[in-house]
Amino acid sequence: MSPANQTSHNHHNFILTGLPGMPEKDFLMAFPLFLLYGTTLLGNITILVIIKIEQSLHEPMYYFLAMLAATDLSLSLSSMPTMISVHWFNRRTVTFDACITQMFFIHTFGGVESGVLVAMAFDRFVAICFPLHYATILTHGVIGKIGIAVLLRSVCAVLPVPFLIKRLPFCHSNVLSHAYCLHQDAMRLACADTRINSIYGLLAVIFIIVFDALILLLSYFLILRAVLGIASQEERFKALNTCLSHIFAVMLFYVPLIGMTLIHRFGKHLSPIVHSIMANVYLLLPPVLNPIVYSIRTKQIKKRIVQIFCRSKIGS
Repeated sequence: MSPANQTSHNHHNFILTGLPGMPEKDFLMAFPLFLLYGTTLLGNITILVIIKIEQSLHEPMYYFLAMLAATDLSLSLSSMPTMISVHWFNRRTVTFDACITQMFFIHTFGGVESGVLVAMAFDRFVAICFPLHYATILTHGVIGKIGIAVLLRSVCAVLPVPFLIKRLPFCHSNVLSHAYCLHQDAMRLACADTRINSIYGLLAVIFIIVFDALILLLSYFLILRAVLGIASQEERFKALNTCLSHIFAVMLFYVPLIGMTLIHRFGKHLSPIVHSIMANVYLLLPPVLNPIVYSIRTKQIKKRIVQIFCRSKIGS
């Protein structure tokens, strides 16, 4: 008897899924997944350490970058235990409370990442539109308050989710669609009316993701208008160049998110493998590629990494 059948009426556990319909090929994902997580940890920890030890990087732009790296690190650590457990050790059972806890942290740090990207857009807006007042507007105190506000907003928005899931009865299948726990995935398994969960989930998405996307669009509209007002073409290019890394980070977050949303809404006829891959891309891609993008695009960080690499090579 399969594990899913053995625990289909056990309301204290959920069964996680690797690649739907392809359990015999899960080992093919184990090593790449381990490599992705290793790259994520190394890249984001390197960014944090370099920003801490390099005095020239003690500026608002890099403080926000440190927030992004810390968020990516936290998001990865939230999903890592169960994904490694499923794909590496083939352990698919997770307790109900552990699932709810993981769900809370994944959704919370997803919201924090969206908020940090908005904060970074505000940083670029002030730097380009009000360069003479940049240091006086974005003081250490203001940056700290922005970071706390972003975290508290996401925590408050996601905090009701565990309680909304906890109240639901699960008397049917307890097999989830992914190797980690998401609110919408667990909600569909409930054998009760889930309209309150659906409405609250939609409101939370509008409050965080949609609202942040509108602010990002407005910020870059104002930035572009300010840049076009610069007489020198060289200065225009220089101003826009400072935004490229952030634009890449925004695309890495929102493009997979939009793709996953569209597939979830309009792609119900598609293979479950497609849904699983898109969800994994949304969760894994930004934390892996953000530190790589900023390491390549930021001269100070790239220079420091090269120095560390050269020293270790000389020492060996």
